[in-house]
Amino acid sequence: MIKVGIIGGSGYTAGELLRLLVNHPEVELDFVYSTTNAGISISQQHVDLLGDIDLSFTDTVNTNVDVLFLCLGHGRSRAFLEANAFSNDTKIIDLGNDFRLENDQNFQGSGFVYGLPELQKEKIQSAQNIANPGCFATAIQLGLLPLAVEGKLTDAVHVNATTGSTGAGVMPGGTTHFSWRDNNFSSYKVFTHQHLDEINQSVKQLQNSFQSPIFFIPNRGNFSKGIYATMYTKYDGSEKEAKELYKSYYKKAKFTIVSDSEIHLKQVVNTNKCILHISKKDGMLLITSVIDNLIKGASGQAIHNMNLMFGLEEKTGLELKASAF
Repeated sequence: MIKVGIIGGSGYTAGELLRLLVNHPEVELDFVYSTTNAGISISQQHVDLLGDIDLSFTDTVNTNVDVLFLCLGHGRSRAFLEANAFSNDTKIIDLGNDFRLENDQNFQGSGFVYGLPELQKEKIQSAQNIANPGCFATAIQLGLLPLAVEGKLTDAVHVNATTGSTGAGVMPGGTTHFSWRDNNFSSYKVFTHQHLDEINQSVKQLQNSFQSPIFFIPNRGNFSKGIYATMYTKYDGSEKEAKELYKSYYKKAKFTIVSDSEIHLKQVVNTNKCILHISKKDGMLLITSVIDNLIKGASGQAIHNMNLMFGLEEKTGLELKASAF
């Protein structure tokens, strides 16, 4: 059994991670660290886990766990690891943004590998530490990688993507509380969202010649979970050719599927899937990408990475059911 520790256990991402891990057949949950909730039953914070987990939050750590998941706020993972030394055998999966960019991936003599399995599965399998991708970044990259690997991104890419309220985290704020979010819609961080850096990094990893801008408009939706992203860019080939290109790129992917029919969000909510749809009109290729922001965009992808690192079948613990209605 893989002995697991979690740092920062009270938020939405950690809650989703716990729901998946308690049902993972190869995992033993050792501890969940939270200084603000130490001594409190985990099922008191994550009430849907009542009857599934008997542990309480703790303010101490076991430095010899097999894998450590960091579910801290962005910018806090590096500081935590600098203050807390773990065994050289402990694998680390950071769900924050501290180690996603190449310039940040070296840490105390041990590097982090960017954990997008559809991009670099082999590197993940041999990695000691993983930087788990961002949620928007996952949905958008999976929509662009097949074009990049063939050098077919030749012009600006326009992206419009909407995320559910859980993407803003568990702490209430001016744009997250129910009375503001309900029956409402808004954009934020237009053209400046932090996930653009890792998106550009991955695209250029496959197509170094790509120098055009990616214009990204993130939106807040009035639903809880999921990301619905649309991307369009100039494309010289036919729609049929593009569909074949995408299906070829993802033919061995365990969780990314290319649909011949138009897609919608409920096909992926509560799953680790990304579903893509491809169409072309007036010289523009339109790519639609849908994921669950907390699973494929965070905790499910982290477990997918863990499975790869420990030589498990990729779908272990991740064969989940979507909400059809």
